[in-house]
Amino acid sequence: MSFFKRIKDKLMGNPADEEKLEAIEHDLDSHPQELEEGGEPATTETVVEEPSEQFSPIEDTTESEQSSDIEGTKDLEPPSPIEEEEQLEVQIIEEQPTEEKKPSAWSITQKFKAGLEKTRNSFTSKVNDLVARYRKVDEDFFEELEDLLLQADVGFETVMELMDKLRFEVQRKNIKDTNGIQTLISEKLVEIYEQGEDDLIELNMQPDGELTVILFVGVNGVGKTTTIGKLARRLKSQGKTVVLAAGDTFRAGAIDQLQVWGDRVGCEVIKQSEGSDPAAVMYDAIRAAKNRKADVLICDTAGRLQNKVNLMNELEKVHRVISREIPSAPHEVLLALDATTGQNALVQAQTFKEATNVTGIVLTKLDGTAKGGIVLAIRNKLHIPVKFVGLGEKMDDLQPFDAERYVYGLFADGLDKELQNNEE
Repeated sequence: MSFFKRIKDKLMGNPADEEKLEAIEHDLDSHPQELEEGGEPATTETVVEEPSEQFSPIEDTTESEQSSDIEGTKDLEPPSPIEEEEQLEVQIIEEQPTEEKKPSAWSITQKFKAGLEKTRNSFTSKVNDLVARYRKVDEDFFEELEDLLLQADVGFETVMELMDKLRFEVQRKNIKDTNGIQTLISEKLVEIYEQGEDDLIELNMQPDGELTVILFVGVNGVGKTTTIGKLARRLKSQGKTVVLAAGDTFRAGAIDQLQVWGDRVGCEVIKQSEGSDPAAVMYDAIRAAKNRKADVLICDTAGRLQNKVNLMNELEKVHRVISREIPSAPHEVLLALDATTGQNALVQAQTFKEATNVTGIVLTKLDGTAKGGIVLAIRNKLHIPVKFVGLGEKMDDLQPFDAERYVYGLFADGLDKELQNNEE
């Protein structure tokens, strides 16, 4: 199947049909009096819409906001001190129970396009300029393209592999000009990321009736606790019973922060007092999750990278305790990385990989960086799949990573134009 065909069938969906469905929904919402009491509208197909937001997003703070107090939590509990690295700005709104509906393929693709806007504006605009200046594909073109990819934090090894593949394809297909070169780049980037493997983004969920344990690791300030809350909400929308374990017992306010998220998404939080042994929290959490017949236990951990030896020893102890209670657990060890840190994220990933068997990356704040190529660098250098990406601050902006949607987000403008020309 051609790359164009894959984009059209998988990524694009049918925006026209979706717009018609949204119009039908709007019409029904605007004229509820036309429905008979107790009756249902007669429709021949299920209306698909974006999941409605039940809660306002909890935002990760920047350094300039770190001195601000927690706002809007007075109705929940008295405010507690929060470490400057991660403060919350919580706005409480009334919860309205709604039925979770699956978003369409087109709407998910649009999230990737919007979330990668900064990278696209920085990187792809330069690629467009390069294509405009070079009508002929020659060695000078490849050298400038190589520099652009390195500037986008794609990673040296990935760039070298891509250049080799592009040169081979250009020679094999006898490509003379730069028309369609963005499509070729996109196709090869997807190939490099996937490396012939399937189901890279699927979580290792256990069969019904068995507890799935997901361990979250990562340094302070990357949005780890926020990501846990969003993932818990995502799993609950799939009908799972989720329990959270507050294992970050050393950072001031971390337990309270996770409790706020637990209250907002409707998950029980197993916790102890600040400064307690994280391994003891995990032991209690596993027992509690089993007693409540929960489907998923998500465990938060400390992230004091400045105390590297102590932190890694602590994570190893937590891992041992979990494995002792459930021999096959943890079933996933997800490392939260801040995309805005660029190459530093690679250093963090290598450090945590040495201490724990990291099974997947959650790349947060991808929408806030102009160097979104770090996704490819992580995958190609560390051979760890990126399982989720943060594309914004809303609850449903945590999305399973998709290599084709990601590459489309990088080259959307050029690919849209080439797709249109291809269809014509």
